Amino acid sequence: MTTDRRRAVVLLSGGLDSTTVLAIARHEGFEAYALSFRYGQRHTEELDAAKKIAAELGATQHVVADINLAAFGGSALTDPALKVPHHESVDDLGDGIPITYVPARNTVFLSFALAWAETLGSSDIFIGVNALDYSGYPDCRPEYIEAYEHMANLATKAGVEGTQQLKIHTPLINLTKAETIQRGRELGVDYSLTHSCYDPVDGRACQTCDSCLLRSRGFEQLGLVDPSFTSKA
Repeated sequence: MTTDRRRAVVLLSGGLDSTTVLAIARHEGFEAYALSFRYGQRHTEELDAAKKIAAELGATQHVVADINLAAFGGSALTDPALKVPHHESVDDLGDGIPITYVPARNTVFLSFALAWAETLGSSDIFIGVNALDYSGYPDCRPEYIEAYEHMANLATKAGVEGTQQLKIHTPLINLTKAETIQRGRELGVDYSLTHSCYDPVDGRACQTCDSCLLRSRGFEQLGLVDPSFTSKA
């Protein structure tokens, strides 16, 4: 089937933010190509969620790319020797970059997205980075995205030949988690399908890792209960 819609690569982890971004891309009229990664993370629940979400939100294609960031370690998400931090409250989260930061992850992910975008004849990549309610990761900041976009337009055959002027869309970057959830609800996102937990127990959200606490606060601020705490992704 042919279409006149613009194509976009959407980075889809299976979590709350990336799911909202996929819904936004579709709402804006893009033909969405969802890209997930099996990168050596400690569990597969998020990939199971991503598969369901890509189908539910009408992605044209969903690719799961295999890479192995666990070969380098350095993060509690990829190194079994490191433990995921747990806290009683979101107020207990520190100000520093946490041990769940995966070195260069977004740089690697965006590079794969750039390669796929070029082969698709696309000039658009969507990513769910956020600079407000987040864990302090350096590769989620606006200045990082701006620098990567500049680099990307120097790095490809399509960019050099002028057939691609890459735009990295970050529709959540200045939103709180509550604002992100509200936007997703307006677009009909079913957040019970999503999985954001860093350290699930029997497939269920642990409720006490950084990611669980931040998304739970977002739902609470809207007077809602996080569905990932009551259902299995």
